[in-house]
Amino acid sequence: MILTYKECIEKFGNDYQLARAVAEECVYRVESGVYSTERYSSELEIIVKKYPNAILTGESAFYYHDLTDVIPKKYHIATKAKAAPLHDVRIMQTYIRDDLLQLGVEEKKISGVTVKIYDKERMLIELLRNKNTMPFDLYKEIIGNYRKIIEGLEIWRIQEYADIFPKSKMIKKALEEEVF
Repeated sequence: MILTYKECIEKFGNDYQLARAVAEECVYRVESGVYSTERYSSELEIIVKKYPNAILTGESAFYYHDLTDVIPKKYHIATKAKAAPLHDVRIMQTYIRDDLLQLGVEEKKISGVTVKIYDKERMLIELLRNKNTMPFDLYKEIIGNYRKIIEGLEIWRIQEYADIFPKSKMIKKALEEEVF
């Protein structure tokens, strides 16, 4: 289990006791402010604990939704538009308007770790909005996989999302031409 510094202080009492627990290998220091009760921890679990308000998006969400087999080089996460920049080389941060941030968020268990991630319907909208910023072959792979699962998606939700986002006419046109 991953623990924050604050949780460790609550558990062990003070800095001295925490240092003893680390020395006795009762808890392991993973990185600054992050500890683990196990010797080896999942990087995804560390990211989720370190950034509890972040939502998986972009290439990470496509990968974890099994829409691509391309493993992202970084964890793509969405945060509030006015959030502080995250200085972590493992992270690709995307700033999202506050009114759109929670739209389509679901919790999903990935390799035993519960994460916040955008649902497949929201990610289809994101794919169409950002198709010019991603490699063409990756876009084609993901859009092809969406065509295969379109029957299992909630179409009403996709249409609702398309109405809310900027450039809704462009999104609806792309949906008609490339997916439906």
